[in-house]
Amino acid sequence: MRKTFVLDTNVLLHDPEALLRFEDNQVVIPIEVVEEIDRFKRDPSEKGRNARAVSRLLDDLRSQGNLADGVAISGTNGGQLKVVFCRSETLAQLPPELKAGNGDNNILAVALEQRLGEVMGSQPPVVLVTKDTNLRIKADAVGLIAQDYTTDKVAIADLYAGICELWLSADQMDQLRVGDGLPVAAIAPTAAGPVDLQANEGVTLIDQVQPTHTMLARYNAHSGTLQPLQRANKAKLGRIQPRNKEQTFALDLLLDPAVPLVTLVGKAGTGKTLLAIAAGLHQVADERLYERLLVTRPVISLGKEIGFLPGDLEEKMGPWMQPIIDNLDYLLGSADEAQGGGSRGGHRGPRNSWSDLKGMGLLEVEAISYIRGRSIPRQYMIVDESQNLTPHEVKTIVTRVGEGTKIVFTGDPYQIDNPYVDAESNGLTWLVERFKGQSLAGHVTLTRGERSELAELAANLLE
Repeated sequence: MRKTFVLDTNVLLHDPEALLRFEDNQVVIPIEVVEEIDRFKRDPSEKGRNARAVSRLLDDLRSQGNLADGVAISGTNGGQLKVVFCRSETLAQLPPELKAGNGDNNILAVALEQRLGEVMGSQPPVVLVTKDTNLRIKADAVGLIAQDYTTDKVAIADLYAGICELWLSADQMDQLRVGDGLPVAAIAPTAAGPVDLQANEGVTLIDQVQPTHTMLARYNAHSGTLQPLQRANKAKLGRIQPRNKEQTFALDLLLDPAVPLVTLVGKAGTGKTLLAIAAGLHQVADERLYERLLVTRPVISLGKEIGFLPGDLEEKMGPWMQPIIDNLDYLLGSADEAQGGGSRGGHRGPRNSWSDLKGMGLLEVEAISYIRGRSIPRQYMIVDESQNLTPHEVKTIVTRVGEGTKIVFTGDPYQIDNPYVDAESNGLTWLVERFKGQSLAGHVTLTRGERSELAELAANLLE
């Protein structure tokens, strides 16, 4: 059945092409939404760019006919778009508490007016689409159907983990250990059916006779074989070694130049950022596979803002990059200690590893705001805290990747500070789901905290 979808401003700011994603249904844009889009279009952030994209799209549609009467949306097999005013008599029908005439109430009034046509039999069912939880509650209170914009949502409970388990015979385990790989086609079907693995998926292999005998392997989609993990043991990462199988899978992906896109998801303390930086420094400084380590993260704070930060770009980015600096100090400090330059209980002289690496041209810090328009070749790029990015922002970043560059996204979907995304609509989970099964991408979900016993206990109890 065809429906009428009334869109809120936040839907269009989240996805500028949302107008085109409702197939053969009717899309209604309240004039209040157009006004709000106009106010946002001067914003220098991603929100402003999305607002300008929406304005251009509406203007293109306007050239095809009168928006008040409705114009056909190309490529939607009968979809139609209308821009509708909020009539004062409809606004008067709202409950007294909602008659203030603000933006949300005007949008509610437009949806109610469309619903009036539905009740009289001249309009298809009406649905208000908004990412504003409170507006959905208001809509429900006045008898409207309201829903979130779910086109780019990923069910977090069903998010691809990037790892699985398989039971093998002792002969197959030996074949994998000494051979060039084990063909997946030779593995007996499981209770759920034939073995179905995604490209670059990590596999824990368990001996059917002696379950305590296990091996870690990765699926090579090109050859259709399982390959034993070796990179993590061969890499010289100082005292940074994988502490569990998930970290071993992650390091194998991070150290493989044939996998240019890696996503690491996990709660606080699982080692996402530390492993990414350690692998990046090794490949930049030791193996010379990349020209430099490029680090960036969204500039979104956990609590209240402290005002504008003084200084140039590097000085302004300093507080936001402090977690990265902490990890670098830990990595380089561990290397110093391993070489006898200090001890855990002794005092070490002041180090400035951050400035040293930048001075040698091995490290670069970039604000995400300035990545648009760049081409980034032959670099190892880390996007930390990427759960705070929108799908559109993630697309913008990935499309900046040039020849020979590896990009790593890390984040925890349950710790989001961006008010415009949630655990199921953020750019990180969207990227994981979209690139699942692609031979150029790999993903691992880290579950075990290794920062400290206290940090692990806090992550599990304080939810």
